[in-house]
Amino acid sequence: MNNNNALTMQDWFDLYAVSHRNPTNKAIHWLCVPLIYWIVVGLLASLPFPDAGRQWGLNWAVLAAVPAMMFYWRLSAPIAAVMLLVTGVCLLAHEWLSRQLAAVWWFYIGLFVVLWILQFVGHHIEGKRPSFLKDVQFLLIGPAWLIGHIFRRFGVRY
Repeated sequence: MNNNNALTMQDWFDLYAVSHRNPTNKAIHWLCVPLIYWIVVGLLASLPFPDAGRQWGLNWAVLAAVPAMMFYWRLSAPIAAVMLLVTGVCLLAHEWLSRQLAAVWWFYIGLFVVLWILQFVGHHIEGKRPSFLKDVQFLLIGPAWLIGHIFRRFGVRY
């Protein structure tokens, strides 16, 4: 991929789909990708952040979401809107969980490791390497690819 800025959302989805055709691998991704996204949001939200920013609802997850949402917005406003909503839900879930578990970091890290092992098992079954090993931007495409499937099922254009 020489010029990623010229790619459309459909181009990204088509490239991502090359290594996500096996039904078992796809099923694993439907489970793991949303959970990994939530965990990353939770881990980032858990990092120490200046109190002045926290009083305004800022944290590292919110700041990291800005360029991610810009990436999505450039490709598809409807998918960006859903990803913004998903990110908000992830933040709310993190806030709830962090009040329930004193060791939320250990929970996140343990689950993160298990989920990535499952992802690599899925790719082993698929017989193809994960897309993000070619281009790290595919880490953002994975969640959007799932949303794209839901959009297509309901006839929503992206």
